[in-house]
Amino acid sequence: MSFRSAVITFPGSNCDRDMADALEKVSGTAPHRVWHGDADLPEGLDFIALPGGFSYGDYLRCGAIASRSPVMRAVIEAAGRGVPVLGVCNGFQVLTESGLLPGALLRNSVIRFVCRDVRLKVENAQSLFTSGYEAGQEIVIPVAHHDGNYFADEATLDRLEGEGRVAFRYAEDVNGSARQIAGVLNDGGNVLGMMPHPERAIEATHGGTDGRALFESAIRGLVGA
Repeated sequence: MSFRSAVITFPGSNCDRDMADALEKVSGTAPHRVWHGDADLPEGLDFIALPGGFSYGDYLRCGAIASRSPVMRAVIEAAGRGVPVLGVCNGFQVLTESGLLPGALLRNSVIRFVCRDVRLKVENAQSLFTSGYEAGQEIVIPVAHHDGNYFADEATLDRLEGEGRVAFRYAEDVNGSARQIAGVLNDGGNVLGMMPHPERAIEATHGGTDGRALFESAIRGLVGA
């Protein structure tokens, strides 16, 4: 059974090729490349990825304009049907701005761009995206962002914690994120937003392979690969 995925490109995306390359290397099948202005997605998709970058130059708010792109209506509808959606970095910002995930991404508390490898703790190892990890496992994934400070009100944070929707947590303070949250799931478990870049950690020659299990988990869960 083939794995059909798509990577959405917005004006200003700069990690779309990295994401497409990661999906192809792990699944063996090249993803569809979808422009933000397309009104429809390819039929029969198993997986949708919103990549990192600086959509629309981060004008207004990071991800705010991209969340109104024509293709996002189709992405929201697909997510509602249960199609897995992964948003990384700017993609995470787009997911919160579009309402697919709660909270918001604010400017880093250190008021500077953070670009380095960081240690993450796997909080939920039972989701579609994280079943290839162990609960409590520490992994190393690179980050590259200026507005990665995750914020939500205390009631929302308590709900995310109580429902097991915190997927990843920083092992150290990286950007001021509330409760050091690095990645969250929607209530259906089929939408994951995270600031670290797993697509940049799938080959040892690139510095590490700790991100590979995320893609392998999703593919295995969807098509039994």
